[in-house]
Order: sequence, then C-alpha cells, then structure tokens
Amino acid sequence: MDGVEITGPLLTRFDEILTPEALAFVATLQREFNGRRLELLEARQARQRELSAGANLDFLPETKHIREDDSWRVADPAPGLVDRRVEITGPTDRKMTINALNSGAKVWLADFEDALSPLWENVIGGQLNLKDALDRTIDFETGGKSYRLRPDEELATIVVRPRGWHLEEKHILVDGAKMSGSLLDFGLYMFHCAKRQLDKGKGPYFYLPKMESHLEARLWNDVFVRAQELLGISRGTIRATVLIETYPAAFEMEEILYELREHSAGLNAGRWDYLFSVIKKFRTRGREFLLPERNVVTMTAPFMRAYTELLVRTCHKRGAHAIGGMAAFIPSRRNPEVNAVALEKVRQDKTRESNDGFDGSWVAHPDLVPICMEVFDGVLGDKPNQLDRLREDVNVTAADLLNVSATPGNITEAGLRNNVDVGIRYLAAWLGGNGAAAIHNLMEDAATAEICRSQVWQWVHNGIKLDDTGATVTKDLVERIVEEELANIRSEPGFDEDLYGKATELFKEVALDDDFVEFLTLPAYERMP
Repeated sequence: MDGVEITGPLLTRFDEILTPEALAFVATLQREFNGRRLELLEARQARQRELSAGANLDFLPETKHIREDDSWRVADPAPGLVDRRVEITGPTDRKMTINALNSGAKVWLADFEDALSPLWENVIGGQLNLKDALDRTIDFETGGKSYRLRPDEELATIVVRPRGWHLEEKHILVDGAKMSGSLLDFGLYMFHCAKRQLDKGKGPYFYLPKMESHLEARLWNDVFVRAQELLGISRGTIRATVLIETYPAAFEMEEILYELREHSAGLNAGRWDYLFSVIKKFRTRGREFLLPERNVVTMTAPFMRAYTELLVRTCHKRGAHAIGGMAAFIPSRRNPEVNAVALEKVRQDKTRESNDGFDGSWVAHPDLVPICMEVFDGVLGDKPNQLDRLREDVNVTAADLLNVSATPGNITEAGLRNNVDVGIRYLAAWLGGNGAAAIHNLMEDAATAEICRSQVWQWVHNGIKLDDTGATVTKDLVERIVEEELANIRSEPGFDEDLYGKATELFKEVALDDDFVEFLTLPAYERMP
C-alpha cells in the first residue's frame, strides 16, 4: 500500500488480518492522530521534570467546573457490560482465549499490553484468535489435551486492552514512521471484530491503559469518533474502561470520565502499575515517597485506600462502573497449605472491594473466578452492579492521595533479592515471548516487573539502608545479588544461558543506570526481533 510498509514476516493466515482495507484504516488513524500522541508524550516528560524539581500533584484548578457540575453522566452500560462482577485477564494466545471465554467470568480482558510479549507473531496472532473466537472456530491442542469453546453457552464479554500511548509497533511503518501500538491494536480489532460483536448483540469494548491526563482521554475519544465514522458505526457504540494506574490520573478521574462520557464504561483500579507510577513520578524525592518492599504494600495502606475509595465515589457519582484490582495468585494443586492461605487472602481482598462499592473485580486465573463470584454474589445478589451506592461519605483530598510515607513496612535484603529474582525471571520470559509469567505462585506481568526494577533504582539512587542488615543499597550490592540470584536460577531445569544473559543485562540497565528508563518494555522491545 502507498506509504505503508510491513517489515515483519507474513506468517500463516496473517493475510486475513493485514488486508489492504484494514491497513488503510489503521494508516488513516496513524496519520490523523499520531502527531497529537507524540505531543502528549512530551507533555508527560515536562510534568516529570516539574515533579523532579519539587512540584506536587493536585486536582486541576482549570477543570474545577467539571468536577463541580453535578448534571453530567456517562453513557448507560452497554450490552454485555451491565454485570461485571468478575473479570478475568490474560494475553490473547490461543489457549488463554479459550480458557478465559470458558471461565465463567462475566468479562475477559483480552490483553495486548502488560500481559502480552509483543513478538510480531503474538500481536497479529492475537487478532486472529479474537476473530476466530467470535466466529466460534477457535480450537487448540497440546500435550494430548484439546481446548474448545463450550457450545451454546454465554461466554465472557471480550474487552480488548491495546498497548499504551508510549508503545510503538516496529513491524509496520506508515510514511516511514513506526506505527503507534495503541492505534494498531485498537484499529485492527475494530476493523475485523466490531461488526462481529454487534451481530452478537454486544459491541467493540476496550480497556485503556497508562493514561496520565484527561487530554490523553480526549485523544482516545476523538479516535473513537473517527473510527466509528470510517466504519459506518453509530457514534457511542464503542465503550472504554480506563485503568487508573498512573499517579497523575488519580487526580483527574472525573475529567477522564467527562472526556469519554459518550463512550465510557467506567474506571478500574490498576493497583500494580499505580504503585510503579508512585515510585517513578517521585523517584528522586527521598523518603517522602519511599515505599516499603512490594510484597508488604497492601490495599489497606492509607494512600491506596484513598485512591480506591475516590475511584468508587467518582464512578458512581457519574453512573460509571468501578472495577477492582487484580488478584494475581496462581492456585497450586501441589501445596494445599500454601493454597489455602493464599485463597483466603484473595477472599479478603475481594470482600473489601465488594464492601467498598466496587461493581466487580479482576482475577488472573480461572480457578479464582468462583471465589470472586461468590464474594460479589453475596453483596450484589440479583443486582447486576452497585451503581446506586454513591459513597457520598467519601471525601478524599490531594494530601490523602499523596500520603505515601504513612505506608507500614520495611525494606529488607529478602525484599531486595525478591525484586532482583522476579525482575530477571520476568524479563527472560518476556524476551522469550511470554508476557504473563508464573513466578513463585504469582502471575507476574510488566506492571509487577516495573515495581521490582523501579524500587531497586529508587533504593540505590536515594542511598536507602536495609532495615534488617543496615547495609546501604548500592550498585555494587545489587550487582552481587544479581549474580547470586542468577546462580540459583541457573541450577534449575531448562535454564537458557543466552536468554537469561540478555535478561540480566537488561535488568541492570533499567534498575541501575543513572538515567531512569521510562518503561522497561521500551529497551526490551529493541532487543526483540
């Protein structure tokens, strides 16, 4: 096509997705909106420079009129999104697609972002899998087992998460520039699956990640309007749930809903990326914004309670769904004692969310669907949601959201080692094509790996002392621990020296270099074919 170049290989059936018409559609979106995307990414950097220089986050004075106007509401919930009490998340590989749709969850977040390693075959193969799922032609066989969709049963509603605004697709060039990963993932799904969904009585639905401002939400809304126009679909058909998973976005929740109001399906508490963003935005500010090691930071920490309660209050005030955070535990059939303790923690987490007014919550594994369903059934009963719980008792200030220093917990050598171990293991999995990696009975994705490496960076560059040993966290100490943890991993079956060598080099870069890399997936993607 004129101005469009595909540099990735055309594998089996890729021509079904990369049709001339589909490429023309995504190229139009790229040409019309990529310039604004780049401007907004630069605005992120400008705000980061201000924060690093001593500024704080606050609710925006220039949008106060939006927050104080009680007259506006988002669109009514769309078909398939009225009852969202359990949502399962996962990448769009063939096995996960079938298992997620069969899981009994109300919604499946089909992930092209944090849980997907963006190998070219994963990106386009994921689009094929969604198309096949909607046509009910998808199947998968491995190890003597066969996977198929359950016939004649209501399957989970598909909600696609495209890549964030910061990510690009190097295998498709438009006028010589890399295609926006966001616009590509969104555009290909819209082109091939929007009408398929409408024929089934639902629609094209999305989760929008990593946004930092309402202006970024405005850009998405404009993309939606244009896409519907190009495809001859009624305006307002698209619905999108925004993940509030960056620190700045927590101060612009109402504005984000307002910008997307004709297409809004609510907000989600993206807890893991939110913790990463807290560290990233104030990484140079010493102990004022210092978190304890990641495994002891819970949703009961004061600043996290403020964030989630404000999210529920904001959503229900505007008639929007509030969706809770991820339960990342992977059930183990080999250790019932560990399993019982972890499942009880999941139950407590979902009980807290349901009692706080959330309309549903996330799980990462099909075995957790029944627990989450049972908890929300106990609160909702026959009601599809809790939109009528306005939570007018909630009054969260900017100081509440910024109260990171009140978080209880320590920083220990064990916590440092865990960050190193998980960070390296995850990067090896990601570079190998797996973006959702089971590590120590937890489903780790890019968000949790970001916490690992950013905590190490923050501790090193702020001269933090370990609470148990008194040792100062230095580059030399981290490098020694890297070698020791790598030696432990090396002794395990299936160790790949080349892959772990690349992962270790990358971890050192994103955790120890003087310049903080905005997202670890950026240099990781450059190492990927």
